[in-house]
Amino acid sequence: MGKVLPFLMFQDGKAEEAMNFYTSLMKNSEIKRIVRYGANEPGDEGTVMQAVFSVNGQEFMCIDSNVRHKFTFTPSFSIYVACENEEELDRLYENLIDGGQALMPLGNYGFSKKFGWVNDRFGVSWQIDLPFENKAE
Repeated sequence: MGKVLPFLMFQDGKAEEAMNFYTSLMKNSEIKRIVRYGANEPGDEGTVMQAVFSVNGQEFMCIDSNVRHKFTFTPSFSIYVACENEEELDRLYENLIDGGQALMPLGNYGFSKKFGWVNDRFGVSWQIDLPFENKAE
């Protein structure tokens, strides 16, 4: 069996913009591979046919869908980020919520020091957490 990767399907040619945004926010992040649609292929020329990027070492695959679907991203699948400190959490939250929406505004919900859940401007759902140290151990 090959790798198992979270897969993000973007529409309207937003995949590359999203990858650039996500990799700019976190350390150890990069765009690893982009294959683009060429002339006379089923997608819009230059958009992402398939790409792989990593965010803090976690790889994702993404595409620009050339087919209009009746569905998009849902918060029932989200990307969870455990932050090392409050400054990192605040920075990520503020960047991710810009143009997006809060599902759970930053606060203390009792299960961590500080937590927020947002849909970013691309519709991708993120849980940003400052966990209690060693609580799960």
